[in-house]
Amino acid sequence: MGKNRYNLYSEHLVKKFGEKVYKLPVNLPGTCPNRDGKVGWGGCIFCDEDGSGFECLSNDLAVGQQVAMNKAFFRKRYNAGKFIVYFQAFTNTYLPFDRFKANILDALDQDVVGISVSTRPDCVNDSYLDFLYSVKEDHGVDINIELGLQTVNYRTLARVNRGHTLAEFIDAVLRIKKHGFAACAHLILNLPWDELADTVENAKILSALGVEYVKLHSLYVVRGTALGDMFERGEFEVISLQDYVERVGEFLAYLEPSVVIQRLVGRGPKDSLLFSNWGVSWWLVKQRIEEYLEQKDIYQGKKFDYLNGKALK
Repeated sequence: MGKNRYNLYSEHLVKKFGEKVYKLPVNLPGTCPNRDGKVGWGGCIFCDEDGSGFECLSNDLAVGQQVAMNKAFFRKRYNAGKFIVYFQAFTNTYLPFDRFKANILDALDQDVVGISVSTRPDCVNDSYLDFLYSVKEDHGVDINIELGLQTVNYRTLARVNRGHTLAEFIDAVLRIKKHGFAACAHLILNLPWDELADTVENAKILSALGVEYVKLHSLYVVRGTALGDMFERGEFEVISLQDYVERVGEFLAYLEPSVVIQRLVGRGPKDSLLFSNWGVSWWLVKQRIEEYLEQKDIYQGKKFDYLNGKALK
């Protein structure tokens, strides 16, 4: 962790690969089982039509084209030498098996040292993981799976229409780890129906499962979504920026010290936002969090004392 109060992803990548590594987002047309009727309709109440791919290249481009174009951009702008291909938008394992395999193989290119696959906990299947394991063995690339969890509170999961509960997330993480891959959990620490106690339980569950990476998001509200309609009707209020900062601090304090933090705050599509980051830049929110950690002498794992029979210690 060094001088930092939490494990920075950028520093982790340098230690792991020997130099800076840049993520190349891939945006594919798709859907998820919570949109097409398999497990539900309409998707999560906060999710817009782009499925988190709003900062990516057009999904009309083939995987290989997107990888090549993004590599050229990052090489020129940052003098980048190594890359992780990030299948970002929608549910990337919710595809026919042959299509999924073709997408992964098309991403393999010179200087690609890793592949990150974003998906849902209810779309993690051993056959897909077996294939990814063969890719890892045959091509020597690092592979991790990103899971949208958002919260461990199963009642809140129902209210946001996630289409799965905590059990599916636990099952997915265990299967991912059985195949030797790292898991990354996405969390929204300020969902309207969650409290500080849920923030602490988020940290505890991820620590107990041995999740390797975490991405924290602050809630953003998009016009035209079910959550956006609720926001405009005044059916909920977003907690204050200071409350969010304090929740992140508490989350980090309870989180196992070796977990790598990929992000402390998120951002949404500018053109359709009703609310995002309290009207300030995402990096200012990050700065507020880091200043708060310093002021309160909070560091990752400060309260990590609850596993391995706490009552016996």
